[in-house]
Amino acid sequence: MLIDVGVNLTNKRFDKDREELILRAKNQGVEKLLITGTSVNESKQALALCQHYQQKFPNTLFSTAGVHPHDADGVSDDYLAQLIQLAKQPHVKAIGECGLDFNRNFSAPEQQLKIFKEQINLAADLNMPLFLHQRDAFSPWFSELKPFIHQIPAMVSHCFTGNKVELEQCVAANMYIGITGWLCDERRGKELQDIIKLIPLNRLLIETDAPYLTPRTIRPRPKSSRNEPGYLPYIVQQIADITAIDPDEIACQTSINARKVFNL
Repeated sequence: MLIDVGVNLTNKRFDKDREELILRAKNQGVEKLLITGTSVNESKQALALCQHYQQKFPNTLFSTAGVHPHDADGVSDDYLAQLIQLAKQPHVKAIGECGLDFNRNFSAPEQQLKIFKEQINLAADLNMPLFLHQRDAFSPWFSELKPFIHQIPAMVSHCFTGNKVELEQCVAANMYIGITGWLCDERRGKELQDIIKLIPLNRLLIETDAPYLTPRTIRPRPKSSRNEPGYLPYIVQQIADITAIDPDEIACQTSINARKVFNL
């Protein structure tokens, strides 16, 4: 059994075949999906999908509630109160996706930092895990998280694409490391391929980040560039090929980790 801990299932690219996509995932052994919330509105939509499919796919869809750094400039005055209400719902399993992104700076860095700090404190107050984003901002990102390492039940570095030093710091802080199809990219994923062995199996999580980051190891190449949860086994296989760990062991342990982190 596999668990995809990061799916952007609210994305419009899934509007025409969302139900079929969930069925395809299940046929590939992906039993549970965690839908990523990236703004208050997207978090509400993610929860609505969990509730909508509850009868047809019981105990399958779960979600996060948070504000992505790209959306930090657009928060309402009561966004934290709205996140608190969302977090009370049984399908919502983590605060996030939240963090810092100084690569694109779609929101002002100061505002990103403010909203990130508030969500870290929220996770600590609610005793919920954090689903974390970081790009070109590792030092300030890690500095904000460090005082909370023992106050928050789990921190997940979602879609990790950092270097060896950053990975070692995250692992030393007992973070969980989310690996995506970035690992399957011969152009951009070389550095991650070189350090994947440094992630202890009991700290590893797997995610597609669909519809983004389609594994480039899929043969024959899919006609659509759209990634989907049913492609998660390709990420497992790439980890297995590099680490020489049996794919079944990777599948089993990452599922155990996901159940533990998100209380599934």
